[in-house]
Amino acid sequence: MSGTLNNATIRTGRSFDLGKMNLRQLWIAYLTYPTILLYFVLIVASVSTAIYFSAGWGPTLTSIAAVVLVYPLAWYLLHRYVLHGRTLYKMKWTAALWKRIHFDHHQDPHLLDVLFGAPATTLPTIGVIAVPIGYLIGGWGTAATAFGTGLVITCIYEFFHCIQHLNYKPRSAWIQRMKARHVLHHFHDEDGNFGITSFVVDRAFGSYYLDAKARPRSPTVFNLGYDVKEAQRFPWVMELTGSPPRDRPDGARPEAKLTRHNRQHAV
Repeated sequence: MSGTLNNATIRTGRSFDLGKMNLRQLWIAYLTYPTILLYFVLIVASVSTAIYFSAGWGPTLTSIAAVVLVYPLAWYLLHRYVLHGRTLYKMKWTAALWKRIHFDHHQDPHLLDVLFGAPATTLPTIGVIAVPIGYLIGGWGTAATAFGTGLVITCIYEFFHCIQHLNYKPRSAWIQRMKARHVLHHFHDEDGNFGITSFVVDRAFGSYYLDAKARPRSPTVFNLGYDVKEAQRFPWVMELTGSPPRDRPDGARPEAKLTRHNRQHAV
């Protein structure tokens, strides 16, 4: 495949298809994607605000460290209990939100537009997590530092999340292992391996699993429990989608390949 973006081969009607892209194409798409560009602008603004309200190196570094430590736990709890919860699709006024922030991604895991979080939901979430931590440490200067740190972590998460769905075998062994665990989350059992770059919290909460042999394949791995029966009871997501929920998206990996891949990269 050419190293330049080719809309005819890597774009669907909605989004870049990571399953048809190489690493260079991902970098181009990532660095020009509007959401990522917005994050970059807000990171610069956060750094400027932190400098203007400077609280000194000690509180600044403390706020960075605090967000780095808290963020994986916060992401885990949101991912497991909100994004994979079944409450949002059962209410008409939150069905569209749930569809956009996670259901669409599990239905079509390789589509870039639904892989990235929408700023309307990600930015308030980052703010709620990071700003109070920073403010308690040293006021508005460290609040800005904490918010900027949350944005940087989000950018890192989003890039590695793309790598996990990219048609690309990483050279680094730890990225291979990270990708293998996330592939299991999408194609074997969604009720585990909730982390993105690290699975330390999964291990602590008992939701980590090593390979496809560790547990049976989940019948809801692609629809998060919103199957045809649920769609008949709570039709709002299905109405927005325009079709019944699928139990297996196009291009899903065969179980044999998935099992073999994870045995090769077991730790």
